[in-house]
Amino acid sequence: MTKQQLPTRENLLWPTLKALELLGGSASIYELSEQIAIDLELSDEILDIPHKDGLQSEVDHRAGWARTDLKHVEAVDNTSRGVWTITESGRKIQTEEEVRKLVRSKHASWAKVRQAQNAGMESAIKDAGDDQEWQEELLSIIRGIRPDAFEHLCQRVLRESGFVKVEVTGRSGDGGIDGVGVLQVKLISFHVCFQCKRYTGSVRAHEVRDFRGAMTGRADKGLFITTGRFTRDAENEAVRDGAPAIDLIDGTHLCILLRDLKLGVETQEVIKPKLEFFEAL
Repeated sequence: MTKQQLPTRENLLWPTLKALELLGGSASIYELSEQIAIDLELSDEILDIPHKDGLQSEVDHRAGWARTDLKHVEAVDNTSRGVWTITESGRKIQTEEEVRKLVRSKHASWAKVRQAQNAGMESAIKDAGDDQEWQEELLSIIRGIRPDAFEHLCQRVLRESGFVKVEVTGRSGDGGIDGVGVLQVKLISFHVCFQCKRYTGSVRAHEVRDFRGAMTGRADKGLFITTGRFTRDAENEAVRDGAPAIDLIDGTHLCILLRDLKLGVETQEVIKPKLEFFEAL
């Protein structure tokens, strides 16, 4: 499968609007990605093509820029939680060609301003919703810390997210289980095994399957955390019928968790990773 068969940034404008309408006017990035993949009949092979170092897929990268373009023409909006909504202006767009013309016109106006001012408009057109730059910087820092420090970071994330009795095991011969914890939801508690891997590429189905084999009979649920991403086959394996479900946290999700929990990330006018936090782990 070649990259020429990937949908372009412009080709994802209309599918994004239609997906938002189909999903009730609002959706998370994950829900949008799933719906667009279904609507465009994108194969797993296409969906698994990574963008550069594998922080996200090439399709998701282009879809992020498509959302940015739609936001700049006021067709969609987003919250700090990564939920995207279609606006009243977006609902009035009737055809694919109409939305393409709106975006092309906006790009042309930026080009004129840049030429007139002899200065870039990069800061004005960055993706305010996906913020890929700070995520890439943050993941680069995390991938550079010691393996045990990354395990302690995952331990801290789970504790801050409501887990108790969180222990890092990391023992050899433990089948890939890096730690255990208990999540209590009112009167019910779940014993959870977790695995944390500092990947730059993709976690594949057999790795999820091996983790499930190690945790079966020892916990109610599994949690797989990575700085990389999961292939479509890995995502399907995690929720395979008849097998214990495993929740997946990829690099993008991990960044958002750290931001929301205010762990190693400053959120002011710009989002900036704090190197000293990770050095102290």
